[in-house]
Amino acid sequence: MRNTRHWGLTMSDSHDELNFWRKYVFSTDHKTIGIQYGITALVFLFFGFSLMMMMRWQLAYPGQAIPIIGALLGDTFVNRGAMLPEFYNQLGAMHGTIMVFMGIVPLAVGAFGNFVVPLQIGAADMAFPRLNMMSYQAFVIGGVIMLLSFLAPGGAASSGWTSYAPLSDIATSGQTWWLIGMIFLIFSSLLGAINFIVTIIHLRAEGMTFFRLPFFVWSQLVTAFLLLLAFPALQAAAVFQLMDRLAGTSFFLPSGLVVGGEASAAVGGGSPLLWQHLFWFLAHPEVYVLILPGMGIVAEVIAINTRKPLWGYRSMVYSLVFLGFMSFCVWAHHMFLTGMGTTMSTFFQITTMIISIPSVIILSCLVISLWGGSIRFPVPMLFALAFLPMFGIGGLTGLPLGLAVPDVYLHDSYYVIGHFHYVVAPGTIFAMFAGIYHWYPKATGRAMNESLGKLHFWLSFIFMNGIFMPMMFEGMAGVSRRLFNPEVYNTGLGAHGLTVISSWSAWCLALSQLPFIYNFFASMRKKERAEENPWQATTLEWATPTPPPHGNFPSPPVVERGPYEYSVPGAASDFSPQAVKQGV
Repeated sequence: MRNTRHWGLTMSDSHDELNFWRKYVFSTDHKTIGIQYGITALVFLFFGFSLMMMMRWQLAYPGQAIPIIGALLGDTFVNRGAMLPEFYNQLGAMHGTIMVFMGIVPLAVGAFGNFVVPLQIGAADMAFPRLNMMSYQAFVIGGVIMLLSFLAPGGAASSGWTSYAPLSDIATSGQTWWLIGMIFLIFSSLLGAINFIVTIIHLRAEGMTFFRLPFFVWSQLVTAFLLLLAFPALQAAAVFQLMDRLAGTSFFLPSGLVVGGEASAAVGGGSPLLWQHLFWFLAHPEVYVLILPGMGIVAEVIAINTRKPLWGYRSMVYSLVFLGFMSFCVWAHHMFLTGMGTTMSTFFQITTMIISIPSVIILSCLVISLWGGSIRFPVPMLFALAFLPMFGIGGLTGLPLGLAVPDVYLHDSYYVIGHFHYVVAPGTIFAMFAGIYHWYPKATGRAMNESLGKLHFWLSFIFMNGIFMPMMFEGMAGVSRRLFNPEVYNTGLGAHGLTVISSWSAWCLALSQLPFIYNFFASMRKKERAEENPWQATTLEWATPTPPPHGNFPSPPVVERGPYEYSVPGAASDFSPQAVKQGV
């Protein structure tokens, strides 16, 4: 059996008495590390969302003092409470960085992956528990460095979350902090990726063949390969840019660059486009790092709440693998305006259209899985169902951006912001909420309140669309996403009114999270315990005690069947757990 030795080591360790620091701070238990990742990522998401709310105030009411917060900020950031352009740029750069690299990715991979994957494959822990602990520690260090950059002279990084050269090479010292923080965050992701790949390949329980893996595990496996193969490009780019800033090199500084009316000292003939290639070689696979775990969560929730197997499971798996492969062949569709030439533009247009096919297959399989199902509508299912049209809108609106001609007009407009956020906000984040509500009983032994959960869902669904749908129309009206004061760019099409709607929707969305926050923490204090398998699910994580102890399973499970045996004709019940023999 693959994981016998690992089981022996881990189960013997489970009897050790651990002090508070070993149990909760320097833990090597994958479940504790997953919860640490989850709580930390949610805190970072809240902070990044707060930065965006300040930006929305400036866009809706340019030049007016920020309520309450404006009086607390120093002269570096505001003038008589009104936001300075430099501070607006810092907010934009740090909002994107925090939400993507410190929020959604750690939540989707670090939290859900760490907690759920070993349980679903029947393992006692991750393959390298100490490496797992180091991954979380590197993530925290990188995140803290990023946040401390606001205290650097001149403020935080202000060159956008993409940090395009040569602007980022000559920016204030906050950019140096950004680069150092990014190196730690990338190091964390690489450690985690190696751990996931080894764990899934080598620690599967007896009988857990690859096509008996839950779709969520497949999504994490493909995501781990994306992280492992794509992040080194940005790691190298960050080191190069750090050398440009601190060591006098000129990897990204072109000859003849004029800065502040004076010629730059860099004469090495560096290429700003080199940074774009290295960044987008990571950042486009990164889009699928954001979305694939979400697809995995949604697949689990839909299968359980329709009481029938996933339609086209193998097609979904093949599409997932092909999607991961093709994500490395489309990065330059972000660079159509750099003058790459018609031949290369045509190549990347074709690959962009091709990569939409596996996404459509997965989405179609999830929709068809609903047909004929005995559908239940608990809170996780509501978020999972909302994911389908929201991700569909995000995908469809991305197609014009993958074609060179319409991209000339839409590039760097609010249309791009609307498209991307439909993928990762009402798309991925809705999937993350589905996962939180779904696995919360397993992690805590308590159930979240359904009424508060449904209130959270409907308010979030309404205001998410209130934020991003107006951006589509603003972008098509020609409004640039880089503007500090949109009043100087009057399209005559009522675009500023749409900006106000987006801003108010953002602030209402923030208030809509209060039921979730209260529900999340108050439910932990409930006296009544949740059932061990409240959803009547088939996958292995529901066969463990609730919450799972160190070591997970009392004895190594043996897998008898596939992950989605629901409503099987002749079965004793409408679900057949993977580790239960037929007729038992």
